[in-house]
Amino acid sequence: PSTTVPCLQNDSWGKQYSHALFKAMSHMLCIGYGQQAPEGMTDVWLTMLSMIVGATCYAMFIGHATALIQSLDSSRRQYQEKYKQVEQYMSFHKLPGDTRQRIHEYYEHRYQGKMFDEENILGELSEPLKEEIINFNCRNLVANMPLFANADPNFVTAMLTKLRFEVFQPGDFIIREGTVGKKMYFIQHGVVSILTKGNKETKLSDGSYFGEICLLTRGRRTASVRADTYCRLYSLSVDNFNEVLEEYPMMRRAFETVAMDRLDRIGEEPPPGLSTTTSTVTPRAP
Repeated sequence: PSTTVPCLQNDSWGKQYSHALFKAMSHMLCIGYGQQAPEGMTDVWLTMLSMIVGATCYAMFIGHATALIQSLDSSRRQYQEKYKQVEQYMSFHKLPGDTRQRIHEYYEHRYQGKMFDEENILGELSEPLKEEIINFNCRNLVANMPLFANADPNFVTAMLTKLRFEVFQPGDFIIREGTVGKKMYFIQHGVVSILTKGNKETKLSDGSYFGEICLLTRGRRTASVRADTYCRLYSLSVDNFNEVLEEYPMMRRAFETVAMDRLDRIGEEPPPGLSTTTSTVTPRAP
């Protein structure tokens, strides 16, 4: 209408393009300019400037609000982004449905919806703080394990700082008989079965450990170990195992005592390299 839109046919190209730009920005930014459209060039440009400022402030508000919401639970967002990659990986390789379900359940039990770069976080802390956090995180393991309850606190700290957290699903073979042993395991929560050639089955649960025999003898596994439930374990590599026990030889004898007792119960002969001398440190055999 002539009351709101000035006649621009006979105006200069500057006015024509200014009004055209003003109309385009009004529709694009969806910001009103009042009851009447500006008529003079000063009004047009000031109105466009105010629209740009208003749109910028609105965009900044939305951006900051989104960043704030995401920062409130960044670990969950990181987990979701990671799991999207896992889903794309499974889809790309066309994995069967049951395998995909097991992978999904593993991620749910392993990370519980949150993901942290724990190794990097601990690596940035001082040694006293790092040891304090690790001792706090493993407090249930220490409380349930007779080996740690009767041991030197320095040995416990040295052992805990070298443990690595792992999760196994029901039916997983954590250890297979005859393989070369590279780790031993401490059970934080769960139940495992020790299986031997003679079909003897022994159950171990919270506070127990297994896999130490082949680390002591540098031989092969003498039995298989299967997870009966979801198991939350801490693993210790053979190199770290020997490194710690070199500083605490009495604890090596404690491990040997438990190993000999287990071999007696399953009817196995002690392998070469396993000492038959008992130790004055006698933690309860799991």
